[in-house]
Amino acid sequence: MTTNMNALVTGANKGIGLETARRLAAMGFKAWLGARDAERGEAAAKALRNEGLDVEWLELDVTSDDSVAAAARTLTAQVSSLDVLVNNAGIAPGYVDALGPDGRYERPPSLENVTDMKATYDVNVFGPLRVTQAFLPLLLASPAARIVMVSSNLGSIARAAGNGQSPNVMGYGSSKTALNAITVAFARELSPRGIMVNAAAPGYTATDLNAHRGGRTVQQAAGIIVQLATLKAGGPTGGYFDENGPLPW
Repeated sequence: MTTNMNALVTGANKGIGLETARRLAAMGFKAWLGARDAERGEAAAKALRNEGLDVEWLELDVTSDDSVAAAARTLTAQVSSLDVLVNNAGIAPGYVDALGPDGRYERPPSLENVTDMKATYDVNVFGPLRVTQAFLPLLLASPAARIVMVSSNLGSIARAAGNGQSPNVMGYGSSKTALNAITVAFARELSPRGIMVNAAAPGYTATDLNAHRGGRTVQQAAGIIVQLATLKAGGPTGGYFDENGPLPW
């Protein structure tokens, strides 16, 4: 087993997840790229290895109990502890189709597709729950593990209720609200054991999730995630942050 610092990022074969893995690997972590697809996962890992970084692909489908359990067994056989877990994998089915010509989200909650919402929750809410539970023994074996839940500004109920500029994206937004609640719950449990758990809002970033309509780069988006993943002792836990500081729940 290795004794290096290890970081696992889910949904890491592209976008914000890939950039987060790159940044962590550049800081000296061995980065494990969690991804469902072998071809894309291996290609992403190879690309980062070609940059001289210590990166491996880890087969991981966050919607599958069996896949998550198998991934945890695979990693446990190779490392003695996990120092960083970034729950980044996320989806927003139907989001792009609901964008109007001016890029504004136009689907009202009364027309939200329940099947799409269930799929969204399976990845965005139950996925981080599955993964965190499965990898908790490895995280507890680290002297100071950090867990980052990749949330969104759309998860803020306060912003949605008090700011008419916030798009009314019920399915995706409410999944991130639920993820924020999960963040607080894990933080309360794990704080006495030295693990910090925080939610990061990377901003509206140009990724496949929104057909690259976002105005931020993955490099900008990864900043707050990496910051929370590498907090020093005494830092915050159970919080919800973007790059400018705490966000309202």
